[in-house]
Amino acid sequence: MQAAASTQQACCFLTQDCKPMNIIRFGTTRRFSDAVVHNGTAYIVEVPSNLDADISAQTENLLASIGRLLLQVGSDSARILQATIYLADMQDYDAMNRVWDAWLPEGSAPVRACVEAKLATPQYRVEIALTAAVSQITPEKI
Repeated sequence: MQAAASTQQACCFLTQDCKPMNIIRFGTTRRFSDAVVHNGTAYIVEVPSNLDADISAQTENLLASIGRLLLQVGSDSARILQATIYLADMQDYDAMNRVWDAWLPEGSAPVRACVEAKLATPQYRVEIALTAAVSQITPEKI
């Protein structure tokens, strides 16, 4: 689901020439947005949609969704600055890392923390919150 954006927002390149910097929201609902971009930085939080899957499949599903969101906001996995990974069970740490390591481009590891947490739904085994650098947002991406 994509959020509506004004023409002014859609044409605003994320540089110092655009004052004030707009906040651009993607996939906005009453409670949350799929992504928010401000001042050249994207903020994304994602959970898996395949709730009956194991940690590897949930992580693959979640990272594929994050990859699509990153492209939509004008970024990619090599431009991730920071990631916080929440695991329902730290026993899943190694399996999640195998998927993460295969997905992330060599040499572009972000600052990262991985913590065990009680997640919002018992079926969630993993949740990821991240920030990424954005180059520009063009009308076709909104």
